[in-house]
Amino acid sequence: MAGLFSLITGSVSIYLALSTLLMLIFLVHFITRQKKSPYNFPPGPTPLPLIGNLHQLDFKRQDLSLLKLSEKYGPIFTIHLGMNKAVVLTGLETIKEALVEEADTFSDRAFFPIFHDIQGGNGVFFSSGEMWRTTRRFTICSLRNLGMGRKHIENKIIEELQFLTDKIESYAGQSFKLREFSCAPTNITLAMLFGSRFDYKDPVFIQLLDLIYETFSLLGSPSLQLYNMFPVLGIFLKTQKIILEKLDQICELIKTDIQFRREKIDVNCVSSFIETMVAKQEEERKNKDSLFHDKNILATVLDLVMAGTETTSTTLHWGILLMIKYPQVQKKVQKEIHSILESRRLPRYEDRNAMPYTQAVIHEIQRFANVIPHLAHATSTDTYLKGYYIPKGTTVIPLLTSVLYDRRHWETPFQFNPQHFLDHEGKFVNNEAFVPFSTGRRLCAGASLAKMELFIFLTGLLQKFTFTPQHGMKECDLDLNATQCFTLRPQLHLQCCAVVN
Repeated sequence: MAGLFSLITGSVSIYLALSTLLMLIFLVHFITRQKKSPYNFPPGPTPLPLIGNLHQLDFKRQDLSLLKLSEKYGPIFTIHLGMNKAVVLTGLETIKEALVEEADTFSDRAFFPIFHDIQGGNGVFFSSGEMWRTTRRFTICSLRNLGMGRKHIENKIIEELQFLTDKIESYAGQSFKLREFSCAPTNITLAMLFGSRFDYKDPVFIQLLDLIYETFSLLGSPSLQLYNMFPVLGIFLKTQKIILEKLDQICELIKTDIQFRREKIDVNCVSSFIETMVAKQEEERKNKDSLFHDKNILATVLDLVMAGTETTSTTLHWGILLMIKYPQVQKKVQKEIHSILESRRLPRYEDRNAMPYTQAVIHEIQRFANVIPHLAHATSTDTYLKGYYIPKGTTVIPLLTSVLYDRRHWETPFQFNPQHFLDHEGKFVNNEAFVPFSTGRRLCAGASLAKMELFIFLTGLLQKFTFTPQHGMKECDLDLNATQCFTLRPQLHLQCCAVVN
């Protein structure tokens, strides 16, 4: 009886604490909302107290909800995510004006409590100002020196393709999860970071794959989104704590390798990204203001482990799924592949120039998949955009969905259609609205690597296999709706079969 009483009083205490907290938030919100801005802020839907415009958003596809709102409020409008005010940019013209023409003003990263907990303002993806500029510049230069976008890394990708095809062939036509394709692009990134690839059966590699996959799943969960909007509720939520625990395991692996490289470093002979960062730290050891301190090295490597693997892997998953969904497209790609790659020669990146249909299909996979529909920026100073005033520090959401699915640029934007990238003669044509890697100074640092990987992996896989639905399922039954995650992934339960050609 005493235990029951204790449980009831404990629950009441939590309820009262939450109620008091919500009332305080409501009062602060109500008071601050009474102070009208004297400036011309972008229009937008009227927010409700506390929740803002959350009731107008589909948390599974916020990008589509924002796209719908833009039809009413125009290419630039204001949305309230809880009590946080954000300006949404839609359409190619508006996004380019901000991210390209006014790059200095719109290149900061918006503040996300979870990423501040993880990185503390360090790293390359969720930092701003001089930390971001210096780290990004060094990262891109180092990756290029290690072969990103060049023959050296191309040979590594072709080698990895053979490991991947062996793995797929081992299933002997039986069903397996789309996740299995993650091994190859993940290994390419890890090899650049650590200096060598992992065996697919290595328990450390398997654990890394699971941690990355699970972390990105949690980053898109409703409770994590709630934490980012109301971090004060963190004491009652647990998702962000689970994420930090999982990332701590990845960080331990990174720190172990950093320490090993530090003890063995030869600054005149570096062969991995971690070694380049350690060498840079040694070079600047006497500079008390150096940004290459331990926390930034760890944060930068963690950024590349996570972002450098998830997006390409997910795009590859979509590619296989779409080939299964549209077998006539798969057959046409295979016909072109076999006409160009005679004697079953493995594909090279330069082959794309002789394979217009294959190239069109890969571009359309990226457009249709829209893996990262938006990632918020922030203004570094007070500014005006299209006549509207945007104060310093304002969260700005460049909605890539509004470009990749824009009817003014694409004939059938919500359908998978390789003809979007082909002219009437069947020649490949690019489209200025093709921005899956974003645009401006925050353009994906690994875009050139991702393009090479996608072409070689998809072409090589379709050269050797024909992909079909898992046993008992038909192509028409495949669900192309994305699952809720930080990125837009295919449905988690989907599997496929691979038959050797």
